[in-house]
Amino acid sequence: MPDATGDSVSVRCCIAGGGPAGIMLGLLLARAGVSVLVLEKHADFLRDFRGDTIHPSTLDVMHELGLLDDVLRLPHQEVRELRAQLGEVALPIADFTHLPTRCRFLALMPQWDFLNLLVERATTRYPAFHRRMRAEVTELLQEGRRVVGVLATTPNGPLKVHANLVVAADGRHSIVREKAGLRVKALGAPMDVLWFRLSRTPGDPTATMGRFDVGQIFITINRGEYWQCGYVIPKGTVDEIRQRGLLAFRKAVARLVPYVSDRTHELRDWDDVKLLTVCVDRLSQWYRPGLLCIGDAAHAMSPIGGVGINLAIQDAVAAANILAAPLRDGRPTLDQLRRVQKRRELPTRITQWLQVTIQRRLITPVLAGARPLKPPLAVRLLARFALLRRIPARLVGIGIRPEHVRAPLAPAETARHHAG
Repeated sequence: MPDATGDSVSVRCCIAGGGPAGIMLGLLLARAGVSVLVLEKHADFLRDFRGDTIHPSTLDVMHELGLLDDVLRLPHQEVRELRAQLGEVALPIADFTHLPTRCRFLALMPQWDFLNLLVERATTRYPAFHRRMRAEVTELLQEGRRVVGVLATTPNGPLKVHANLVVAADGRHSIVREKAGLRVKALGAPMDVLWFRLSRTPGDPTATMGRFDVGQIFITINRGEYWQCGYVIPKGTVDEIRQRGLLAFRKAVARLVPYVSDRTHELRDWDDVKLLTVCVDRLSQWYRPGLLCIGDAAHAMSPIGGVGINLAIQDAVAAANILAAPLRDGRPTLDQLRRVQKRRELPTRITQWLQVTIQRRLITPVLAGARPLKPPLAVRLLARFALLRRIPARLVGIGIRPEHVRAPLAPAETARHHAG
């Protein structure tokens, strides 16, 4: 550990949160020769709600880092088309096979596998990368208005980390942004999701799909040996659903997805059904002197399109591109932190506007069950004209303003790169 003294550590950058944004930023900064410490409060990366969708634009970043082959050797499924079932009609809505990217598919893989790979490569390749598990940030260290580090709890007692920059990548319930007093604008979400898994058999369909029926929305994600299932419910109704009983819930699942009806008994109790509380929000300002927020800490996304992980990684790439050189030389200025927000705010706003529009025009009416389900005009056009399906594929697979790795290599890495 660089500059460690007892329970105190000094680094150029301290990152709170070991999700996609935090680990990717840590790898990129260490690659540029910036001493970085990532603090993750959990003992591992296993979570109920880790987003498992690796987008084509993220796979392009992996290629630029020389890690694409490693990523694709991990167990994964490749999704080249998204379909939606409205009532009894299945309609294609997105075709990824024409994207101007190296990989023309979504890769579905356990996020813990993806993160473990990034950590292993960062640790073995870049001496400036350091990570502490079971280290939870609880307070900010401040000198006047400037953030100069964090205080974290660990199994061995408190840890004080002094840093030229603290990055909040600790998710939608970020303790760092709360302690920093940054203002959050809530955009609202009409739904929550009950998340569970059921086994998959050879006779099942193969497509990852969303099913929309009167009053109900159900998502099935093909994970090879099992289905990752999402039962979308009106916000705040989980207690009512639980009061009806697990048997009624199993019957509802069987009605929506008949091919798993013989497996709903795998839901033994409510512990097998996890609640994902959906929120859509963003910070008005992502930074303070000595502090920057990225990923869900800056903008919580709806699960629509599974784009949250993609935006988080794009934030990390943009932050590394802008801040690596200033961090290597000293402290980033407030203007340099502002540049990160300016670079990533437009993609965030457009994506959230699209998500809120879909929530308002499709999800809310479906969950209300107020009228017979009829595919919206946009969905009917996507089903009829194959060329149009490239538009949602681009929005989901690439996003607005995709980022590319431009952060400088550390001098030693530059020499190794040329030698190779």
